[in-house]
Amino acid sequence: MNSMIIKNATRKILVIPRRQNSSFQKVGVVGLGLMGHGICQVTAASKLHSSVIAYEAEQKFLDKGRERIESSVTKLVSRGKLDQIDGDKILSSITYTTNPHDLSDADFIVEAVIENMDLKRNLYSNLGSICKPETIFASNTSSLSITDMAELSGRPERFVGVHFFNPVQIMKLVEVIRTKYTEHDVFDKAFQWAKDIGKVPVTCGDTPGFIVNRLLVPSLMQAMLMVDRGDASVNDIDLSLQLGAGHPMGPLHLADYIGLDTCLFIVKGWTEKYPDEPSFVLPKCLKKMVEDGNLGRKSGKGFYYWDGDKRGDPAVE
Repeated sequence: MNSMIIKNATRKILVIPRRQNSSFQKVGVVGLGLMGHGICQVTAASKLHSSVIAYEAEQKFLDKGRERIESSVTKLVSRGKLDQIDGDKILSSITYTTNPHDLSDADFIVEAVIENMDLKRNLYSNLGSICKPETIFASNTSSLSITDMAELSGRPERFVGVHFFNPVQIMKLVEVIRTKYTEHDVFDKAFQWAKDIGKVPVTCGDTPGFIVNRLLVPSLMQAMLMVDRGDASVNDIDLSLQLGAGHPMGPLHLADYIGLDTCLFIVKGWTEKYPDEPSFVLPKCLKKMVEDGNLGRKSGKGFYYWDGDKRGDPAVE
């Protein structure tokens, strides 16, 4: 959904670009979850690469990722936003595998596995021994240190961050992160790749949360601290940011939507690694709600009651 849209009298047709100028002929995507399946789809849709390899360690996760991609493409076709022929080409251009050796000659590999450093440590150790020396590694992490992963990979000079946003098929921004090790040519290739697949890349150093989350997450914590102190109600905090700052949804609504357990995981990691950073704090209400299993949208209750994706009344005064 990030390509040129041609208007006719009755509908908009998504036209897949036909560029063939990428530095990367073979691209691998490791992890086909919420983010990874979207990254794999937009990579295949760009038609920039001779091969797109989708990898999961377990067949059940590979099958689930494939179903997500097929469902997404089918919806685009049914809504008239993608031509059937192009849709078929996207699906047929992806090779699905549980064999990591199928990634051995990839030029560029995007990792999108869960935010667990032990898992990533094992993954990069394995990939480092399998892949050709020229392969560039890129992590889609939203909160972990790119530098730490680069050092684990055994090829820190050929390691970058490429942080996409959910849903990948729609959101245009990609944060491209360089470390003190990253070679200029490696960074430039990753940055250009993000642009070539239809995204809008921005440059950032390896600061916690990069640009968006470094600004966003502490603001969510400040809203929760207001709840802790009884400064204002949940409804009034959110309404104020919507009507006073033009935000599409308030910070507590957004935290519920993201998942309160996810918010806690991010900030807990930051506070442990950067204890002297005053903007990284853990509100009492956040810890209590996660302990009680009230995780926001995903559990049906957080700062608000939820019915699926539909937000209800505040659950916290």
